[in-house]
Amino acid sequence: MFTGIIETIGSIRCVTRGNKSATIGIVLSTKDFPVAIGGSVACDGVCLTLESVADNVVYFTAVAETLERTTLGKKRIGDKVNIERALAVNGRLDGHFVLGHVDAVGTIVADRTVGDSTVRSIRFPKELARYFAEKGSVAIDGISLTIAAVASDVLDVSLIPFTFKETTMAAKHFGELVNLECDVIARYLERLITFRGTSPAEGAGPNGSSLFDKMERLGF
Repeated sequence: MFTGIIETIGSIRCVTRGNKSATIGIVLSTKDFPVAIGGSVACDGVCLTLESVADNVVYFTAVAETLERTTLGKKRIGDKVNIERALAVNGRLDGHFVLGHVDAVGTIVADRTVGDSTVRSIRFPKELARYFAEKGSVAIDGISLTIAAVASDVLDVSLIPFTFKETTMAAKHFGELVNLECDVIARYLERLITFRGTSPAEGAGPNGSSLFDKMERLGF
């Protein structure tokens, strides 16, 4: 579990391709980054397991599913990535609940300046539209951001100067790809409302109905 508050930026030192996998070495911009071997780290919003550390380079393995469904499969030496450690139980939740499970890759389609901020428009697969809401949360390359506006397949987020300074957003431009993770609460809410099982034990109503069906029967 993460919060989408980026702690540091890393630079990819090496990418070693394996059998449908890749070992990625990342140089951290800070030496004060205590993570135990086997711990979880979000790299551009992708939850990876720390496997080893050598000379301030941290190493992770990304499997085929991760390489295919996120931007990590396209990373090259020198690329920058956002880094965040897993949330401590006694830590502050300054962003929102981020799992590090990327839902899709989006494309930056426009930037416009509004005062001191930049409004960035990102195109996403249309099937994800139901999970995005104005003033709701989204994780973009692991950064917890508030959705300023959303259409059928494009959402807008407002980036303040601090976000540009402390994350990789300043290095991203028109046409570049970003990792998107929907708010997990929206996903579970959809599942709860629409799931139709065959028995109460499977999580549905007494007749295998959804929550909406039950509410309709009760007159809502």
